[in-house]
Amino acid sequence: MIAESHTPRTFPSTSDNIHAARSGTLVAEATRRPVTLSFDFGGSNVKSAVLDHGGQTISAFIQEPVRYPFSPADMLDTIAGHALAHEVDFDRITIGMPGVIRGGKVVTTPHYICPAGPNTPASPLLADQWLGFDVRMAVEERFGSPAIVLNDAQIAAAGVTSGYGAELVLTLGTGLGCAFVYNGQLTPHLEVSHAPGPDGRIFDDYIGEAERLRIGDERWSEQVLSAIDALGQVYYWDRLYVGGGNSFKLTDSTRNELLSRSMPSAGSVTFLPYESGAVGGHKVWVMQQ
Repeated sequence: MIAESHTPRTFPSTSDNIHAARSGTLVAEATRRPVTLSFDFGGSNVKSAVLDHGGQTISAFIQEPVRYPFSPADMLDTIAGHALAHEVDFDRITIGMPGVIRGGKVVTTPHYICPAGPNTPASPLLADQWLGFDVRMAVEERFGSPAIVLNDAQIAAAGVTSGYGAELVLTLGTGLGCAFVYNGQLTPHLEVSHAPGPDGRIFDDYIGEAERLRIGDERWSEQVLSAIDALGQVYYWDRLYVGGGNSFKLTDSTRNELLSRSMPSAGSVTFLPYESGAVGGHKVWVMQQ
């Protein structure tokens, strides 16, 4: 992984100016098109990659922290900054973000409505800006490229699942991300993170980043096991994929147990690379056809 930090810059607002601004960028060979600019917006960080027609990265992987308060306008400026930093011409944009996204519009998002960041009080002003915001339309109008906007766990799932049977993707980060794929089809997103966990608290509170910092990696890893057991009784997956930045904070004993133990659904377990949330941005276009 190559991580870079930069200050987001304002991108021109019309399609003509967009293409003019791209004149100095690296243009991919026709055989590698369409080229996808893919984003993974999380509660703590935003990551992006540029992918060719086969889903292979063709520029450096970029990561930067989400700077709160974070409004819809800030998201668009962040996309613009990454687009310029990649210096690669693209044909389409994929965006994964927290919350429930339907038809490209935000139904609910848990972090960006909080001006001081995750696990802090929400702002009615930010909530009004985000809830109902048509991310897809705003991106397409500003950048002149077609866009897909989904929950971030769904984008990760698109990139890693096999297309056979029942497959569950869990991402461990600021909160719990969850996406379910059946025979290669993404199912409608449910905010499983807000469902009650094994101790009665919601999953976000039970195995989110705040809980990990509070109790330490060892106890937190044990709670992740309990959460996976509980979800196994709901999904009965054939394959489980565990990713997200905090998956690397799981203790070795927990990771080994997940790989070797008999799960409630008797499914296999795969740990995902850090970049999964962004690199799924190509395959999701194939799945949506």
